[in-house]
Amino acid sequence: MSFILSLDQGTTSSRAILYDHNAQVVAIGQKEFRQIFPKSGWVEHDAEEIWKSQWESIEEALEMADAAWSDVSTIGITNQRETVVLWNRETGKPVANAIVWQDRRGAGICGQLKEQGKEASVSEKTGLLLDPYFSGSKIKWLLAENAEARRLAGEGRLAIGTIDTWLVWKLSGGRSFITDVSNASRTLLLNIHTVDWDEELLELFDVPRSALPEVVDSSGKLAETDPSVTKKSIPICGIAGDQQAALFGQRCFAKGDVKCTYGTGCFILMNQGAEAVASRHRLLTTIAWRLNGKLDYALEGSVFIGGAVTQWLRDQLEFFAYSSEIESLAKQAEDSGGIVLVPAFTGLGAPHWDPYARGAIFGLARGTSKAHIARAALDSIAFQVAEVVEAMEKDSGQKLEQLKVDGGACVNDLLMKRQADLLRCVVQRPKNRETTALGAALLAGLGAGIWKNRNELNELLELEAEFSPDADDAAVQKDRMLWDRAIERCRGWIEE
Repeated sequence: MSFILSLDQGTTSSRAILYDHNAQVVAIGQKEFRQIFPKSGWVEHDAEEIWKSQWESIEEALEMADAAWSDVSTIGITNQRETVVLWNRETGKPVANAIVWQDRRGAGICGQLKEQGKEASVSEKTGLLLDPYFSGSKIKWLLAENAEARRLAGEGRLAIGTIDTWLVWKLSGGRSFITDVSNASRTLLLNIHTVDWDEELLELFDVPRSALPEVVDSSGKLAETDPSVTKKSIPICGIAGDQQAALFGQRCFAKGDVKCTYGTGCFILMNQGAEAVASRHRLLTTIAWRLNGKLDYALEGSVFIGGAVTQWLRDQLEFFAYSSEIESLAKQAEDSGGIVLVPAFTGLGAPHWDPYARGAIFGLARGTSKAHIARAALDSIAFQVAEVVEAMEKDSGQKLEQLKVDGGACVNDLLMKRQADLLRCVVQRPKNRETTALGAALLAGLGAGIWKNRNELNELLELEAEFSPDADDAAVQKDRMLWDRAIERCRGWIEE
């Protein structure tokens, strides 16, 4: 038997999942790695640790399946998207820690460009906003602050890449320097209409074109591993940023299909088909994927702190020992007791885009308990997702009838029911909730010819549960009013 190896390189851990040719999970390996917080609002990763954790997760999966590299037919890669690595092309060594998508240090750079009136032209070309979330300002900051990076860039020996590029580089022994269109579209450097690095954008962010990878499709024979790394040469046939991979894994192939991934953050994407439609409500237009040269675009809203609020209650406030315990704790309270928790720990994402917002808890009283705060934390996830979906409904002109969900936090029935009530639509959870890794596997399988077309992929989807709305409209509206009031009080909290 041969397997599809899916590499799912996330924000807090790296995973490797082996799939059979029916897209069923055979084995999973997972390794966590350090989160580095040098200053408030700064988040870094050690790129070598990322590679080490990814490699160890592969070894764990192969061992669990009693398999060897010779059993792997193709590799798919999905990754945390806007996180950026700079490394020496000759030595393969990073010149600094990777700056993570959550990092806000580029806020000043983005603010200056906004003041110069650059946001409209940048948005028209990239579908994005001038926000430190994206890679462009991170790269500009690194090149300005890191002397070695500047020297290597001047000598043509610098490599700049998102995590997909870094993993392909390592797997190929430095022979392949590529990124897929979905990852490239998150950098603020790619024109999503021409699908090429844009000279004006490169000049705006002071990025040398020579340091950037080749932009390729999301599926096909994209690269090959080096036998010195993987014992034999294995084709890498699928690459997509994590949220686009989840959209593909949820089989959101039709225009108007929407999914939400509840991970460290929450990411809501709507398939927009072949046309790049600009948002009127501060959402993003991004490339979903490119198959056989044919583009699909997506409308996206990103919530920076989703499941991470549970980790915060676990690690910083020590409310419970395991993240899974939040549901039972929250159920001890009938509702949040008037508590509103806004987890703007690294600013607010869509549709607010405020890097200067910070988190807060409102409505505290003598009777407030851990259960109330836990319930408010779950509510905060659902409220943030609802804000994004409502903006999508306004942009698309259609009411959402169903939301496809995935990611670690979607196993929480209380959260999913709350989400259905806030959105007034059905929430669907698949049996295979690891749709990010699955999407990379499906893209790789298509590229390798294991499946012929997307119709074959649709037959593989199985639902586990559906959640229907039944809450009182007046109560929902009252809760939403409190949430909106809390958001306003958190905005612009700090100054650069």
